[in-house]
Amino acid sequence: MSLQSPKSLRPTLDFLLYQWLNAEALNQRERFTDHSRETFDAVLDTCERIAREKYAPFNRLVDTQEPHFDGEKVILPQATHDAHKAFVASGLLSAAQDYDIGGMQLPYTIDAAANAFFAMASVSIGSNMLTKGNASLLMVHGTPLQKEVFALNEFSGRWAGTMCLSEPQAGSSLSDVATKAVPDGEGSEADPLGARYRLKGNKMWISSGEHELTENIVHLVLAKIPGPDGRLIPGTRGISLFIVPKKMVDVKGQLTGVRNDVALAGLNHKLGWRGTTNTLLNFGEGKYPVEGQAGAVGYLVGKPHEGLRCMFHMMNEARIGVGTAAVMLGMAGYHASLEYAKNRPQGRPTGAGGKDAAQPQVRIIEHADVKRMLLAQKSYCEGALALELYCARLVDEQHTGAPVAANEARLLLEVLTPIAKSWPSEWCLEANSLAIQIHGGYGYTRDFPVEQYWRDNRLNMIHEGTHGIQAADLLGRKVLMEGGQGFTLLSARINATAEQALHNPTLAPHAPALTQALHDISVATQAAWQTGNPVEALANAVPYMQAFGHMVLAWVWLDVALVAQQKNATISVAAHAGVMGATRYFYHYELPKIGAWLNVVSSRDPTCADLPEDAF
Repeated sequence: MSLQSPKSLRPTLDFLLYQWLNAEALNQRERFTDHSRETFDAVLDTCERIAREKYAPFNRLVDTQEPHFDGEKVILPQATHDAHKAFVASGLLSAAQDYDIGGMQLPYTIDAAANAFFAMASVSIGSNMLTKGNASLLMVHGTPLQKEVFALNEFSGRWAGTMCLSEPQAGSSLSDVATKAVPDGEGSEADPLGARYRLKGNKMWISSGEHELTENIVHLVLAKIPGPDGRLIPGTRGISLFIVPKKMVDVKGQLTGVRNDVALAGLNHKLGWRGTTNTLLNFGEGKYPVEGQAGAVGYLVGKPHEGLRCMFHMMNEARIGVGTAAVMLGMAGYHASLEYAKNRPQGRPTGAGGKDAAQPQVRIIEHADVKRMLLAQKSYCEGALALELYCARLVDEQHTGAPVAANEARLLLEVLTPIAKSWPSEWCLEANSLAIQIHGGYGYTRDFPVEQYWRDNRLNMIHEGTHGIQAADLLGRKVLMEGGQGFTLLSARINATAEQALHNPTLAPHAPALTQALHDISVATQAAWQTGNPVEALANAVPYMQAFGHMVLAWVWLDVALVAQQKNATISVAAHAGVMGATRYFYHYELPKIGAWLNVVSSRDPTCADLPEDAF
């Protein structure tokens, strides 16, 4: 079996970070003034080493030795404990946080790049994305004591965190959340950890919802507080957010020895990500009554009925994280199939007189169709990596830039986040499929890692908002919000890249194709909403998102290629050829696909929406 070392990622990462995104310039900002290229490289070196030593060698092991429940606790392989311990010791959980709480004040751009190594080495072991997101949310919306007791203990790695949104009967429809939260007695408002409630309900698909990696788990739970009539408020307006610890704690952050009324109802057995526990949790079923009462104790975060607003604070970065995981799984498959293609002899070249069986076999990388599949993978994965890092750079701009630039970054992120999550989860999955194809029959066996990469990646089109949800969000909200300012800003940046490319003889032919794609997207957006009927407009939201994503990736590739073409670019001859080849491939093979997608969007084609159920 070939294990892909994260080390093979570094040259691409360095080029995108330091030459394309100029991440080193972030050091000029007050928050990052203590940093330099050297400190950034030290962080990347550390992550690369930990991923290579503690994650990559055990990727198959955690896939085959799935978590299991022994009746009292969930058992994970020792390798998972060792990897988690090494990750915590590195300080990366709090890397982007303030110095005064033990953080490094690292730019999110570097933090995102650093975590890419772990996703490539073994996404199934994970890199604590939910714990970081959970704690980061509490740093914004929690009370001072909630930050001190819960968030800081998560950032230190002492405790872990989850996010509990979905329910068995509701799935992605948060309007139908039925978990109920009622005040815990008359003195509930006086609890120093926050207004205290009792929660009853069930949550599904909770990643890392039960394990022994840490001494406690902090669940962030969406639940509804009943109205004055005792009924749950319909829709999302009634949703509030609560901290529900697995084990009860005091105001000093010490465990009290009391188990909260949160019970593991079962482990979900998944196609991929098998090394991560995925759980069904029962809140308040009475298995672990607190103070003699059923009901899980939860502490209100923020104001009542504003839970969804609080939860979505962590969604942009969580979705960038999901997109990055999809990218790195695709990248792992690409590198594995590239290595295989370079070393696997099979077949002979076709000459003018046909194949000569007397000639020695050639390596399969010499076949044009194998090169096509490799180039497709390269264009999907390296292009998507650039997109994720660009979005991470926008997060830094939003948080530390001048007011106008920060607002522009916010608007751009609103439009690009659905693409950053959805595009890699579809097309880097396709890259994994191509990696299997290059391996032939061997790719379909467990003798090689590419089948696991595909299985692990298949989840990313589903979690943190399915493909359909992202598409409806993009066409139904993001391109229209605030008068379409985000789309207008994106269009300006795309046009600026195209204008620059017109002055580069090598890249000039791509500029008209990019501006035409932008024009076609704009026309399709208007046509979709021409009748003002959301049912008609959104019937083909996914094809719209596919076309939009391909346009964005074409823009990204052209922008990256322009930097690679600069005289002062530090890039090897081979890497330069790779960038130019991937750009050319994307414009010749991929961008032309958007016409078919946009045709059904512009015509508001009702074929799918109108087909009666009994016709299927």
